[in-house]
Amino acid sequence: MKDVFGNALRDYHNNNYTEDLITSTNISEDDDLPLPYLFRNFSEMPELEKQALQLAKGTVLDVGCGSGSHSLYLQENGFNVKAIDVSKGAIEVARDRGVTHIELKGLLDETETFDTILLLMNGTGIFQELSQISTYLKHLKSLLNPKGQILIDSSDIQYMYEDEDGGLWIDTNANYYGELDYFLSYKGEDEDPMKWLYIDFPRLKLACESVGLKCEKVMDGEHFDYLAKITAPLH
Repeated sequence: MKDVFGNALRDYHNNNYTEDLITSTNISEDDDLPLPYLFRNFSEMPELEKQALQLAKGTVLDVGCGSGSHSLYLQENGFNVKAIDVSKGAIEVARDRGVTHIELKGLLDETETFDTILLLMNGTGIFQELSQISTYLKHLKSLLNPKGQILIDSSDIQYMYEDEDGGLWIDTNANYYGELDYFLSYKGEDEDPMKWLYIDFPRLKLACESVGLKCEKVMDGEHFDYLAKITAPLH
């Protein structure tokens, strides 16, 4: 597997910053993802991320930790944090920045249990498509300690399908409109395309309820995004 994302993080961390990551999807044109944004500190984070970090409690799993910004903030505030990512470069950078407990692994390979599981920066993306969501939610449920919580964010991207008159051009025969093909490139090298899921809150809530989880919206962000808290009811 290529590690275009990890290479970009390595470059920035090693003071070789010359250009940004380029992202695109099957419904959107190329867009810059500035590397400094991936190394932001708490004061530079969106309100939605700040809120998630302030709601963290107990032992924490930071899923898709990237350069480790969320983990570092929590560590500095006395939390016991485990960070995981599938990018080798991200793991190296986060470790070098001071994240103490970190592993190269995907979410479905995690087996420890936690009081708080963080999935931020469109955390539902990791589910890839609607058909996979129950597999991931069941696994997340198995990683929760009693009274544990999952803090996850996503966006309702229906607005991306609006025409100038406010009408929608969603193909009702196609897959769910939040299932995207996501493309990443850096310095002319393309990452293998990924499936990436954006999900509206009502659908996330329904998916959670179908596997015995409770889902509540914590707050709305600035641009059709939201933060949700998922918990397992105590029987």
